[in-house]
Amino acid sequence: PPQSPSHPRVLAGPQIVLSVYGPDFFGHDVVRGYGAVHVPFVPGRHKRTIAMFVPESTSRLQQLTSWFTGRRPEFTDPRVVAQGEGREVTRVRSQGFVTVSFNVI
Repeated sequence: PPQSPSHPRVLAGPQIVLSVYGPDFFGHDVVRGYGAVHVPFVPGRHKRTIAMFVPESTSRLQQLTSWFTGRRPEFTDPRVVAQGEGREVTRVRSQGFVTVSFNVI
């Protein structure tokens, strides 16, 4: 079906979506960052640097509650990371970089 002009769909090929977890101060596994990168199609060795980000609580009360409970905001659907749709209304914080290498034949 044709897409409406306000929501064009761009097919850009497969992606790798990263969800990185690690321990917090209390030893709970918490999200350290999300990121996505398109897999290159051209044969050869390719290196990509992925900017990672984490969702943030929108209020001080939510921040305090998540600190006490050890539960921080997380995305439940990896499509949010891959597509980016809906992320414009989500508060996120930059959280470093991950470098990946692809060997395409």
